[in-house]
Parts: sequence; structure tokens; C-alpha cells
Amino acid sequence: MELLRAVLLLCMADVLHSFAIEEKEDIFRRMVCPAFLMFDNAAYLADMTFELPCNCKPEEVSNVVWYFQKNMGGRETAVLTDFSGNMVLDSSHIHVGTDVLNRFTIRMFSLIVFRAQVSDSGHYLCGTKNGDFFYGYDVDVQPSKHITVAFLDIGQHVRDDYTVKAFSVFTTFWDWTVCDRCGVRGEQRRIGLCYMQSARLHPRYRTALPNVTSCGSSAVPARLQRSGRRWKPEVAIRSCVAPCPQEDNPQEGVQAISNVIHKLGRKPWLPRVPTQFYKHPLGRDLVIACPGARPEHAVAWDKDSVRLYRSRYLVGVNRTMRVFIDHGNHLHIRRVRFSDRGTYFCWREGRLVAGLRLRVSYQAQRRRSLDDPETIYAIKAIGVSYVLVGAIFVGVHSCRCCWRVLRFSGRI
Repeated sequence: MELLRAVLLLCMADVLHSFAIEEKEDIFRRMVCPAFLMFDNAAYLADMTFELPCNCKPEEVSNVVWYFQKNMGGRETAVLTDFSGNMVLDSSHIHVGTDVLNRFTIRMFSLIVFRAQVSDSGHYLCGTKNGDFFYGYDVDVQPSKHITVAFLDIGQHVRDDYTVKAFSVFTTFWDWTVCDRCGVRGEQRRIGLCYMQSARLHPRYRTALPNVTSCGSSAVPARLQRSGRRWKPEVAIRSCVAPCPQEDNPQEGVQAISNVIHKLGRKPWLPRVPTQFYKHPLGRDLVIACPGARPEHAVAWDKDSVRLYRSRYLVGVNRTMRVFIDHGNHLHIRRVRFSDRGTYFCWREGRLVAGLRLRVSYQAQRRRSLDDPETIYAIKAIGVSYVLVGAIFVGVHSCRCCWRVLRFSGRI
């Protein structure tokens, strides 16, 4: 019976996969590729993951090749494919700052780029390995550094539109996220990206609204791009309260064992969520990420019973902050102290999902090598100090010698 069930499941999965491919092919039959290649504008915030579907292709093409070109007509073109159209990549192994060639995957002819960086802005083209292009995108990845933050609870407001004769610059906001906590006071975020309206946009770039495109788009004329770069993305934050969803009761076996141990006089310590134990050396920086969370998700952090609200712990609120939350929803602890010990809880989309129990220990002594970064820094610092001291010594003695020569020549 188990073997029969496994065979039936495999057959059903194969049928569903075939249905998905057939449905995708039906879309391609209905969608006619344009005679003149156009570029759809798409804007994202740095560290986000975006997907670009190949909306049209000839029926005889079974595999697509994605190309990346920074500037239209440039000589440098990157090929984003394994020439099979089915590259699979584990997004959990993606790190910030890696090249786009190591941060993409292709699924059902669609290109997925993980943790996009500002350098990923440019033109993405869907085509074949022979150089035939079917569809194109103009992607604008806007930086998350120096982002403008408005806390609505204390009376702050988002920026007003900037309008002159030739163009208008404004912020287009996404929908509010869900409340990042439940049962207690939480916070909501609303991300806004820079957009520009002008009648001078390049006609080859297609936009959702006429004469409106993102500020970093190649459709913006060169003389207007400087004004667009000055306008930074915005984030609006406000308080919220949401009820917690009803949770399922624990399994009967686990509850029975817990009751027996409790009756014997010892109540077991059961974490509310999956908790990881971690030991970190004293004085080193630590960055904690919430499992399965992306920058566009609603994420919150707690230390034991203390709520780490963004109104106090968001990066940029205070320049001397040692513990802060960045715009990618990571929790940073600089120069870890013994007082940082405790359990850090992570909320994702209004649910408590994970915990990290942090222990702080003295750093074990280790031998330094000449190629160690700290050794190189120490050698440079000592060398610069000796050079400065030597320069001051030579300068003082040169001045004394000159003074003596002048005095001696005056007597003569």
C-alpha cells in the first residue's frame, strides 16, 4: 500500500508539472512579441529579491537565455543562464555583495535575482543563445543607505513632491505591511521609491503610467538624472495592534509527558519557538537574521521581554547606536558585551517564528600571522606612527639648526 501511494503521488506530481508547463505555453501562444524591442520599467529597493518573467517567446523555443547589460548599446554583456533554462539556486546561501552571476536562478523561463544590489540596475533581456531577443526590462535598484525615515506617531511627514517646469519628482509608496507583532503593540512599514514624471522620457521604455518612470531608469535624460539621484527612497513607520491567530493545541503525547514531569515537581523549559543556542566572542560585532525573512517583510525583534521598536532602534535614529536594526531587517550588535546575553526573538509577518539564545565568552587566544587583517592594520598603524614621530623630530631639529644659523650670521 505504501508503494502504491508513492507511485500515485509521483504520477500526480508529474501531471501537475505537465499542466504548469502547458499553461505557461498557452500564455506564450496568446502573447505576441513586439516587433520592436521595448523595455518594461521595474524598480526595487536594495537587498530585495525580484522576478522577471519572459512574457513572450516563439513556440519553437524550449529554453531561454537571459542577458544583462548595464548600459544600452554597451560592449559588456553578461550571460545569465546555464543554457538549459533550469538553473536552481538555494537562496539561503546568498550573501550581500556577491556578484549577480552568483545570485540568480531561472525557473519556468523567469529570471529570479536574489538580494539585488544597486550595481544590478540595468537592462535584462530574454532571448536565445543565438542572440535573438524577445522581451526586455529596465531594472532600477534604489539604494537603502541614507534612506529617509518618517515616524508618523510623533508627527513626522513624508516629503512633498518636487515640481519644476521640465519634470516632477515624487515618492510612490507600496501598501502598508501587516503588523509585525500580534497581541502587543507592533509597527507597520511602508516603503516608497523615487519616481519622475516628465514628457522628455525615452519612448523605447514602457511604463505603467504615461510619462512616469523610476528615477534611476535609463528612460530619464542624462541632464535630469542628477535631480533623480538626490531624491532618496522613503520609509514611513506607524504603530499598530493586531490580534494573534488561534494556535493549535500541542500533541497529546507531548502534553502528557509535560504534565507528568510537572507533577513530579520540575516543569521543563520548553521554548515557545524553535531556538538556536549560539556563543559569541566578547568585543566582536554580531549580525542576526530572521529565518525566511526578506527586506519587504514585516519583521520585529525582542530581547527577552524587551521590545526593540524601530522608533528607537532603527539605524540612523542615533549615530552612537550600538544595537540597531537595518532596513534589511537584520539586528546588529556592535562590540558585543556581557550585558548582551539573553534570548533574541524574531517576529515575521505578525508571528513569533524563531529565537536565538546568545552567550558571550572571552575570545580564545590565537597566533597571529603576517597575512592576518588585524596584524596588517597594526603594522600600518605602527609604521605611520614612526613616520609621524620621525617627521616631527627632523622638523624640530631643522628649525633649531636654522635658528642657530640665523643667529650666528646676525652676529657676524
